[in-house]
Amino acid sequence: MKTFGRILTAMVTPFNDDLSVNYKAAANLAKHLVANGNDGLVVAGSTGEAATLAKEEKLKLFATVLEAVGDKATVIVGTGSNDTRASIALTQDAEKLGVHGSLLVGPYYNKPPQEGYYQHFKAIADNTGLPLIVYNVPGRTAGNILPATIARLAEIKNIVAVKESSGNLDQVSEIVRSVPKDFMVYSGDDSLTLPILSVGGVGVVSVAGHIVAKRMQEMIGAFFAGDVAAARDIHLELMPFFKVIFITTNPIPVKTAVNLAGLGAGPVRPPLIAATTAETEQIRKVMQDIGAL
Repeated sequence: MKTFGRILTAMVTPFNDDLSVNYKAAANLAKHLVANGNDGLVVAGSTGEAATLAKEEKLKLFATVLEAVGDKATVIVGTGSNDTRASIALTQDAEKLGVHGSLLVGPYYNKPPQEGYYQHFKAIADNTGLPLIVYNVPGRTAGNILPATIARLAEIKNIVAVKESSGNLDQVSEIVRSVPKDFMVYSGDDSLTLPILSVGGVGVVSVAGHIVAKRMQEMIGAFFAGDVAAARDIHLELMPFFKVIFITTNPIPVKTAVNLAGLGAGPVRPPLIAATTAETEQIRKVMQDIGAL
């Protein structure tokens, strides 16, 4: 099966102190991530603070990362929103840049019925040649894209994958059972990567991959090689980090971790706020415990 890769890290968007996008830092971070275990990157997703990025900033960010690593890794870009027309337009603009695929979040706030989800994603697919990943994240969108809807979407030629962040392993199992064999199911939660692999997932769209992608590659490699015990041991080793990078709203903790690692991600944009001193020290301690500092 051809995939986008086993580990795609949802890259943070570096900002300068004045909260403008730091494109030079973005290029450097992209290069670092690809050199340290990532098969691909997702640019301007939830972790990339897409909600506070202007369209022009997103397109320049896509182009920057594509130029930096596009010949070495898969570059997937977040072009979904809760506005079907705007999603189509941004996806088409991204396609012109030469990106390798698009991540499309389920429409948020509107709370469409299942047929609304289907028509939204179908409309985008009908207007682009890019391979598309449906992103189901009920915790952010206030709606759940059900397995039956994913199965219908999987029949559309260029809808090729789902990033599943429902946290529901039964739902993931039902998706895998319902879609074609070549449809890719990615974990959207680092801590559920191994369980989702066990029911047919192909990899993870990761947050932890900013720091521990190499070790996660070893975990996934061990699982697919049949050494489930070794994969389990790595999973358990990394669990404290998987948990600490979600002690407050994503991407506050992971951006803190990236900064602690000396990778220059800068601040978060309002309405997000910096990690507290206590949160920062908790993140630092876990990173030290797993040898990431």
